[in-house]
Amino acid sequence: MQQPSNKIVLNGYLTLAIIVTTLLPMIDHYGHTPTGTKAYDRFIFYFLIPLALLIVVYREHPKRYGLTLGNWREGVLWLLGVGVVMGTFLFYFAQTPEMESYYAAVVERQGGIGRTLFLTAIDLFAWEFIWRGFLLFTFAKYLGIGPALFLQAVPFAFMHLGKPEWETYSTIFGGAGFGLIAWRTRSVLYPWLIHWFISAVTMITAAL
Repeated sequence: MQQPSNKIVLNGYLTLAIIVTTLLPMIDHYGHTPTGTKAYDRFIFYFLIPLALLIVVYREHPKRYGLTLGNWREGVLWLLGVGVVMGTFLFYFAQTPEMESYYAAVVERQGGIGRTLFLTAIDLFAWEFIWRGFLLFTFAKYLGIGPALFLQAVPFAFMHLGKPEWETYSTIFGGAGFGLIAWRTRSVLYPWLIHWFISAVTMITAAL
């Protein structure tokens, strides 16, 4: 059997992606707030910064990393199919005491359901771009799409710590599922819309 080489070789672009997508959630967690509003801060951290890296450092077109309409026909099918299934499930799951208390508090803190849904849409668009766009397509380029689907879901799952327990457990699989949709459609638009719809059903159900 051939022994593995002791030589260390680092791919600069892959290494930079891992470092950046590790540091940015830490900065977010410790409350550094350029705008004073969490959703706008995350738009800067998780959308503008990786977008700038793609354009300035990687010299790549953002559409190669999911910032495009992509295969809209398949995207619409995913949106309708997952939306119906998850919407039905969450209508009941969101009425559990833990989910109700957590999301009712979120809606109250954000100033009502309308403002909460608006800020959530901004927040989740940035999340989908950094995980299902920047990180997924970078990992897929250098490691293959199989490992990429679950690797990009790891930081996404850890960012749910503090949310209701069973929701957090599900995010490694949900994140991989969103990644699959982004890869199949070559767009972050459809996982974003699905993610926002799931969050909207949860918050509206819990807040009522």
